[in-house]
Amino acid sequence: MRLSRYFLPLLRDTPKEAEIVSHRLMLRAGMIRQESAGIYAWLPLGLRVLNKISNVIREEQNRSGAIEILMPTIQSADLWRESGRYDAYGKEMLRIKDRHDREMLYGPTNEEMVTEIVRAYVKSYKDLPLNLYHIQWKFRDEVRPRFGVMRGREFLMKDAYSFDLDKDAARHAYNRMFAAYLRTFARLGLKAIPMKADTGPIGGDLSHEFIVLASTGESEVFCHSDYLNFETPAADTDFDSVAGLQGIFDKWTSLYAATEEMHDKSAFEAVPEDKRVSARGIEVGHIFYFGTKYSEPMGAAVAGPDGQPVLLHGGSYGIGPSRLVAALIEAGHDDGGIVWPEEIAPFDVSVINLKVGDAATDGAAAQIYQHLLAKGYDALLDDTEERPGAKFATADLIGVPWQIIVGPKGLAEGKVELKRRAGGERELVSLEAALDRFKGRAA
Repeated sequence: MRLSRYFLPLLRDTPKEAEIVSHRLMLRAGMIRQESAGIYAWLPLGLRVLNKISNVIREEQNRSGAIEILMPTIQSADLWRESGRYDAYGKEMLRIKDRHDREMLYGPTNEEMVTEIVRAYVKSYKDLPLNLYHIQWKFRDEVRPRFGVMRGREFLMKDAYSFDLDKDAARHAYNRMFAAYLRTFARLGLKAIPMKADTGPIGGDLSHEFIVLASTGESEVFCHSDYLNFETPAADTDFDSVAGLQGIFDKWTSLYAATEEMHDKSAFEAVPEDKRVSARGIEVGHIFYFGTKYSEPMGAAVAGPDGQPVLLHGGSYGIGPSRLVAALIEAGHDDGGIVWPEEIAPFDVSVINLKVGDAATDGAAAQIYQHLLAKGYDALLDDTEERPGAKFATADLIGVPWQIIVGPKGLAEGKVELKRRAGGERELVSLEAALDRFKGRAA
């Protein structure tokens, strides 16, 4: 992508309404624009990051055995009346009517709808286990939306729903998602700690929130510091192994970790003093096991091995990709701007032409840019007429992991400059060495 042809509306000044770092940087870097309270348009740079995060989530959901579908955002109120949640959910639910005066709602979650789909098609225990997920926009009318996309009213959610024959099978489904979530957040460069959590309006008796420690977190959390050094489940994790996944769950719940709502002061004080962590945390994922909470009122049953009807046991599992964008910025930034993990950065490499119009720099910058595209990199060529200082500031602000700086002074010696955004290290290398450094993603 040539920056001269890209839509990147940067803000040079810090917006007054932005209270936390991620909100300020997302507005300044032209990633989002607020359209109303808690509702944002995602501009090209922000959408690239959002899509890359969604792809990582999708890959790990698929690896765990979940199957992707897509359900509508608008749901019938009748489904929620079946489950008993329509009146209980509260003012966070946006209730609407269509032109025929039918009561509808903008979905805050999809337990009812997916249960209705499964009860229509799944008739036998032989069709189980089943886990269906989608990545879809949700709406919850927060009383006080704040912190940009961290706590907005409209947000992107990956929500998965498992269906099993009994509690033991459902717990294995829960453990699948537990391990998949640990892998997902690690791939995004985040250390997420699973903590006992309140089930809230979703229901059930087993729930964990995945928390990233951050000073701008929305609530206080408490945990054992050893969690910060635990190893993430490997890529070859066997998601069919009941014992293996139970082992992962047991390890990651073996020490004290709880959200503010579930905090047990006496249990926390039993943790060695030098191992106690009391901090703010950002919730990046939430998983629930709720048994027959939805299948019972909605009549979702299958024929068991003996031919008798058995109510399905369910669980639901959420990750907010839009919230994760903000969480990643909170975890990775400096005075210059955003520092993205390489896997989800909007571009892999920024080629900065310091003297547009000069034949040598134009030629070298174009050569590098075309090489990067041919090798499968997302490359951004800064071919604008801005001054060098402004170009450097832009590259740092938007957080591209690598910068290749092409200027007439360096080219006179056959050199270009490589800069790594994360640490700021710079080195002068030959043009050939720069091309050789980026051999392709598989190299």
